[in-house]
Amino acid sequence: MQALTSILILLPFMAAVCCFLAESGRFRSYIVLATGGILIASSLLLIFYVPFAFSPQAVFGLNVHESVQIPDFLLMALILYYGFRHRSLAVIIPTAIQIVLMIWFEGFMIEDPVVQAFYGDNLSLILVLIISIVGSIICFQAIPYMKTHEAHRHLSESRQPRFFGIMLFFLGAMNGLVLSNDTTVIHFFFEATTLCSFLLIGHDGDETAVRNSVRALWMNSLGGLAFTVALMMIYRNLGSIDMQQIIQTPPGAGLSFLALALLCLAAFTKSAQFPMQSWLTGAMVAPTPVSALLHSSTMVKVGVYLALRLAPAMQGSFLSHCIAVFGAFSFLAAAGLAVGQSNGKKVLAYSTISNLGLIFACVGLDTPESITAAILLIIFHAVTKAMLFLCVGTIEQHIDSRDIEDMRGLYSKMPLTALITVMGVVMMIMPPFGLLLGKWMAMEAAAVNIFVIFLMAVGSALTAMYWARWAGTLMSDPFAGKFTLEKQPVLTWAALLSLCAGAGLLSITVPWLYAKLFTSSMTLNYTPPYSLHDGVLENAYGVFAALPLCLIAVLGFLQSILSVRWATKARISTPYLSGIQTAEPRVFTGPMNQRVQAEAGNYYLSNIFGERTLTVWINLAAGVLLILIIGSTL
Repeated sequence: MQALTSILILLPFMAAVCCFLAESGRFRSYIVLATGGILIASSLLLIFYVPFAFSPQAVFGLNVHESVQIPDFLLMALILYYGFRHRSLAVIIPTAIQIVLMIWFEGFMIEDPVVQAFYGDNLSLILVLIISIVGSIICFQAIPYMKTHEAHRHLSESRQPRFFGIMLFFLGAMNGLVLSNDTTVIHFFFEATTLCSFLLIGHDGDETAVRNSVRALWMNSLGGLAFTVALMMIYRNLGSIDMQQIIQTPPGAGLSFLALALLCLAAFTKSAQFPMQSWLTGAMVAPTPVSALLHSSTMVKVGVYLALRLAPAMQGSFLSHCIAVFGAFSFLAAAGLAVGQSNGKKVLAYSTISNLGLIFACVGLDTPESITAAILLIIFHAVTKAMLFLCVGTIEQHIDSRDIEDMRGLYSKMPLTALITVMGVVMMIMPPFGLLLGKWMAMEAAAVNIFVIFLMAVGSALTAMYWARWAGTLMSDPFAGKFTLEKQPVLTWAALLSLCAGAGLLSITVPWLYAKLFTSSMTLNYTPPYSLHDGVLENAYGVFAALPLCLIAVLGFLQSILSVRWATKARISTPYLSGIQTAEPRVFTGPMNQRVQAEAGNYYLSNIFGERTLTVWINLAAGVLLILIIGSTL
């Protein structure tokens, strides 16, 4: 168990150094593939050792807590350096304050803390599996992607050593964060993810990339400062930096709700909740594997993980209620902004913010049903969103656009990629897939709260709207019955197909997944909220027939295959174009014998759902809610 933990945390760091030093692109690819393979195998083996807690033996007289102190200060000093380099007071001021506070905390407040350095339960295991499996698959796909990316940019010198080094470092930092129990060690990895995201967002080095990377840095630096202040308050109140001791303290029994609120504020920042969402939408300028990594398996999952970890300490409090309302508001607001977007990556970005808001709402509701929903949403969102981002990146490299309108009828050019994309969209909104199951559980848990259920219901309607529009656009052209399969690198196909198959298999096996994760060594020690029989999840309010619905979906899939075969014999008729038809597609002869080009397009309702229309008001409302969250603790 200790060996597996060491591999999951330290191996990516060592592999990152090797990638930095590797001159050969082929050797670097082997490093990425080998590291990813070992991480996947190690994360799967960790299943047999959960739960666990341990502290490694001291090395050179230093325990884990002492050994991360110098790297932690070096990390903050490096962030401060980038603040000066980019002349950003928004980075310099919070980072400088944070350094001073940590010097005081480590030098004058803490005295020989007794704490288990590492702790693993089902919640940690879920995040480790997501980080190691989904994150590694994204890195695999990045190998051919970055080769094409740099060819399009006509770079004279490859920046891939730096890129893959940071990507692997990111995976190690995330594994370290979710497996750590010492909150000062969590703080170190928390700051490491901030630095990694800054470097990856600014990877291409152009003005737009640099501007957005600096924005991500200063926003997450504010989150780091909130984390530091909360850490000091918790130690002053409890005399402990042990995360398990913190969350096992009964609500109100000596633990400051203000400290918990500040930790939640740090979590909101990491997960790009309003009004800090712009760092994540700005991150879309980075290469697509970066977007996939940030949105699915790293960075934004830090926030929801931290909130879930702290949920028992907030149960039943007014703070918890405020978090539920705030999360539901983010779910609705981001869904509304997604409706007004035609940029595919922007839709995915706002969809991510929306789903994370839903997870925060579940954490705030803090019932067994809502916590179960939150964990299922984390799992299925990670796999499905990674697949969709990689699909958009693949499409963009072939059609030189990420605009949804330019993807119209894409299946005639890239049939398999388009179908995988449509599958991803279907998995986001339809049964029997796990995201819908998670939303069903969330809405059922929210039924007792009129504000939260209303926001969830409207947000869900908007969510179905923008996903259905995208899927319809992809499949909009007449079906000719014959496909020419597009050519893609083997690693691209391996990534897309494995994620698609993984999301499908997870949905089919969700009853057994629930039994393993939620009834055996129940995560966060909540009473299992659903009974399970014959693949059906049931409680006092209703049932979700997971396995029967999956069987129906399989039959529907087989029927679609037969329909495709029948369509090969169908007669293709061109649509009537309101004039004299011509031999040219989508062209007709109109008034005055003029040639008219027919165009099709979606309504994006930008006057209602546009960023310029909504963002200011949403940010103001979110700011008021955050003030309410902090004020509720005073």
